[in-house]
Amino acid sequence: MKSTAKKKLFINNMITLGMVVAAWIIMEVLMGTGHVSSLLKGLLVPFCIYVIMAVSLNLTVGILGELSLGHAGFMCVGAFSGALFSKCMKGVIDPTVSLVIAIFVGAAVAAVFGILIGIPVLRLRGDYLAIVTLAFGEIIKNVVNVMYLGRDADGLHFSLVEQNFQLGDGGKMIINGPIGVSGVTKISTFTSGVVLILVTLFFVLNFINSRTGRAVMAVRDNKIAADSIGISVTHYKLLAFVVSAAFAGAAGTLYAMNFSTVTAAKFDFNTSILVLVFVVLGGLGNIWGSIIAAALLTLLPELLRGLSNYRMLIYAVLLIAMMLFNNSSLKKRMLEKRGMKQMEKLEKAAKSGKEGA
Repeated sequence: MKSTAKKKLFINNMITLGMVVAAWIIMEVLMGTGHVSSLLKGLLVPFCIYVIMAVSLNLTVGILGELSLGHAGFMCVGAFSGALFSKCMKGVIDPTVSLVIAIFVGAAVAAVFGILIGIPVLRLRGDYLAIVTLAFGEIIKNVVNVMYLGRDADGLHFSLVEQNFQLGDGGKMIINGPIGVSGVTKISTFTSGVVLILVTLFFVLNFINSRTGRAVMAVRDNKIAADSIGISVTHYKLLAFVVSAAFAGAAGTLYAMNFSTVTAAKFDFNTSILVLVFVVLGGLGNIWGSIIAAALLTLLPELLRGLSNYRMLIYAVLLIAMMLFNNSSLKKRMLEKRGMKQMEKLEKAAKSGKEGA
């Protein structure tokens, strides 16, 4: 029975990844034949970024059951650390290799910040995590906004609030306060975004359905019961939180590599709320729901632009329909039927096992 469940899980995961690949192929064909506008082409990379952000946040909000309001803070950390690496390595290594390494750097730095934030906060109860992550996002944005970092022949120069150093001949500013990081090589593509979506989905789906993921969901459902059977509540909460932060940092790096200039103002509270809306609209714990919600809120306004005055009306109706479906008895009945079918299969398997014995 375990092998059957594993095969079914493997098939479901492959179908999910296959649908993403199919969507990428369709978009590439449409772009190759000139059926995609330049405006829509410009939205493809941000769409990939928002999908990764929504899936990673769903790991914290839906699977772990903790409210995080500072996901844009981890995105900011990943964006600036990846952009710094890419700018320092410009002309030294191949751009594609630089993008891959920068994504790993952004994910690693965001994971470190996730550990630093998570260790003290995840031991608390109530809404402290939401409050602290909200404060973290705002603090990171404001610190980067007043940060000055330059490099010349004498090495790196750093200051806060004001630029109190002078660069020598040939020196360059890396982070220039509110202006941020300029001169970033735009190497993010729709293909690289899809690859990162596939990596994120592969890791998150396997994480959710693994022994670790089941332990995380046990902690979400009942912390006291999970602790009573030997599950380390703090350990599994921190693990899920750090994984979520790491993928947010990777998405931030992809975002930074899509623009020539990266400023901290782009990673404000509104960005965190937008990603949280993706998760809530798609359904807590529903990975496909997060992807669909991100697609609707990112691409639909532009796809409906030709309908002029009716565009926002259709957009609002679709959002209301999603919210009603997520809370409707129809969805509950569908889930109940699915559960009943699974129970019937288990009973048949048990009976066949007894008859064989």
